[in-house]
Amino acid sequence: MTIDCEGFDTSDPTLCAVWFGEERAPIVALSPRRVLAIVPEMKQSGPVEISLESGGKLSEAARVVVAKRLAEDLHPVASPAYDPDDGSLFVTRSGSRGEQLPVTLFRIDAGGEVTEFSGDITNPTGIAFDSTGQMFVSSRMDGTVYRITPFKEAVPFATNLGVATGIAFDRSDTMYVGDRTGTIYKVNGIGEETPWAQLEASVSAYHLAVGPDETLYVTGPTVASFDSVTRIDANGEIGVFYKGLGRPQGLALDDTGNLYVAASLRGRRGIVRISPDGQDAEMFAAGMNLVGLAFSSTGDLAVASTDSIYRLEL
Repeated sequence: MTIDCEGFDTSDPTLCAVWFGEERAPIVALSPRRVLAIVPEMKQSGPVEISLESGGKLSEAARVVVAKRLAEDLHPVASPAYDPDDGSLFVTRSGSRGEQLPVTLFRIDAGGEVTEFSGDITNPTGIAFDSTGQMFVSSRMDGTVYRITPFKEAVPFATNLGVATGIAFDRSDTMYVGDRTGTIYKVNGIGEETPWAQLEASVSAYHLAVGPDETLYVTGPTVASFDSVTRIDANGEIGVFYKGLGRPQGLALDDTGNLYVAASLRGRRGIVRISPDGQDAEMFAAGMNLVGLAFSSTGDLAVASTDSIYRLEL
């Protein structure tokens, strides 16, 4: 973390310290106007006060919000998803391509308890719920989107979807599926797929979200370092919504139309917030190796890294 300050006494670095609440943070570099520190392992989450210490004297405190890690030893490839019925969170342990793992879907209840949910799907990637609360999961292994029954059985719903990754629904429950080789499919209520839009191939996955205006937003990181968020309107017209992100991945919208993307912006990695008109972008939260995010019904944010899932209380 970069901490800007004024008049910090660094004449004796051995007497300098950075405190996150009661936890001391390792210092990477310091000067009278700026300190670089590693965020320590925190016993607490939520709002935390940061103070600088020099020669036994503490500075005024600044406040940040630290996310709580709910689970680790996972392997999300795309965004997690909240069950609209009970507020539980679903996340994947996807594994390397073709790897058969005993459990690939996990459920985290509102209290943070993690339970094993299913191991029927190889390489699960995208997760989405339709307006009735029905859960669907894509597999990048076999190009199939599965419907999850009340008995936790994975039943093929739509097939022949290439390297199926991101899933999203519009208000009429039309499903959109991103094939990382470049095709966006529309899938109707009985699982019939139709190629709908053609984009540049992605090196990892396509991530999809539908906005309040029924516009589909798509990210798919390429080998470039200046990628775009693509916007596809209801007529299938493709345009650039925002350009200038590094390796953009999972995305979500809030109820005012702001778009949040796991990406890098001007060399800083985390979650980027983009205004509804696509003109302004700013860092909303800092974090490394982030691949996905999802808003809960209460407005908190679930954030997935390549191996863990966090809850950021907003």
